[in-house]
Amino acid sequence: MPEITIEYEKPETLKILKTISKYFNFRVLAVRPGKKTLLTVNGVTIVLADKAVDTSGMEAVFSGRNIDASDLRAKAWQRH
Repeated sequence: MPEITIEYEKPETLKILKTISKYFNFRVLAVRPGKKTLLTVNGVTIVLADKAVDTSGMEAVFSGRNIDASDLRAKAWQRH
């Protein structure tokens, strides 16, 4: 399912979005900024990342291999 992010300032906006979601068959998931939350998609728990993640261990895997990130994402999410 496609997903979008809407940023808003007034709390009334969220109420309006929740109301119209009933008529247009979409879901509204409210995430508070700054809070770490766990998401579950099809039974798989996804932990939201931040800048504190140490990716230095991945450098040896990807360095010098001329890998395009968009190609990697497309191939990784294909079902076999």
